Amino acid sequence: MDNPLVQLDPGLFIWTILTFLLLFGVLAKFAWKPLLQYLESREDTIRQSLDDAERAKEELERLTSEGDAIVAKARSEAQSILTEGKNASQKIKEDTIRETKEQASKLLKKAEEDIRAEKNKAISEIKHEVADLSISVAEKLIKKNLSADENRALIDESLKEVKQFDA
Repeated sequence: MDNPLVQLDPGLFIWTILTFLLLFGVLAKFAWKPLLQYLESREDTIRQSLDDAERAKEELERLTSEGDAIVAKARSEAQSILTEGKNASQKIKEDTIRETKEQASKLLKKAEEDIRAEKNKAISEIKHEVADLSISVAEKLIKKNLSADENRALIDESLKEVKQFDA
């Protein structure tokens, strides 16, 4: 054991302790205080960054919920608009059908009135024809003196002609 590093030497021991204490004092005065201040500053920065991140997360959640609410409201409004549009188109369709039916009814009534007028006109013309025929028959009867049977046959024939016009 002749190794000087392993042997205990009281002088070396004291110098080692004094050197350590001196180095400890210098480091405490010049290195640790700035190092501790830097570490505290870094810790504050990290804490502030974490707080900012938490606030940003809360803000993001709030904005997300507001965005979801806006989207839900927009969907609701879109659905409402679609429903109103369908109702409006249905109403327009029903109004159009009703107006068309009314117009068709009016046209049908007008056609019926026209038919009645034409029928009455035709009946009036037939009556005039019957009157003319009756006058003509009467003239023939007056000009020709016929027997009672011939007169009756002529009147029956005229009535048959009138009945054919009525039918």
